[in-house]
Amino acid sequence: MKTCLLVLLTAGLLSCAEAQKSTLKVDPEWELSQEEWQERLSEMEFYVLRLKGTERAFTGEYWDNKEDGIYYCRACGLELFDSKTKYKSGTGWPSFWDPISKKNIAIEKDYAMGIIRKEVLCDRCGGHLGHVFPDGPKPTGLRYCLNSVSLNFLPREEVKEE
Repeated sequence: MKTCLLVLLTAGLLSCAEAQKSTLKVDPEWELSQEEWQERLSEMEFYVLRLKGTERAFTGEYWDNKEDGIYYCRACGLELFDSKTKYKSGTGWPSFWDPISKKNIAIEKDYAMGIIRKEVLCDRCGGHLGHVFPDGPKPTGLRYCLNSVSLNFLPREEVKEE
C-alpha cells in the first residue's frame, strides 16, 4: 500500500513538472547543446548550471564575499545581482534580496526534491542559479539563494559602464 501511494505521488509530481509552462526566454545565441556547454564549462559549472545541481554549503567562492561589486552569470556574463543587495543569510550560499533587473532572471517551479520550490534561472542562457525563498530581509522579503559556481564577480571599480 505504501509503495503504491509513493509511486502515485511520484508520478503526480512528474506529470506536474512536465505540464508546467516555461517563462524562460533563452536568447537564441545561447541555445547550445549539452556537448557545447560541456566544452565551455568546468565539470562543476556544468553540473550546477546545466544539470541543476547544487554545490555544498560553505564551499563556494562567494558565500562569504564582502567586496563591493556586481555578480554575473558564469555561463553567459549577464549582470544578475549587486553586492548592495547581498546579505549574510547563514545558509552557506551567496544570498541576495533583489536582482539587478527582474528581466535578467526567470523563476520557475521546481519539483525535484518532492516539494515545490522556486528555481532561479539566468534568462539569457537558461543556466540554473539557485532558488528563491520568502524568508529574506526587507524590503523584498526574498532570499535569492545562489550557487557560487553559477556566478562570476567583478569589483565595482572594474565594472564597465554601458
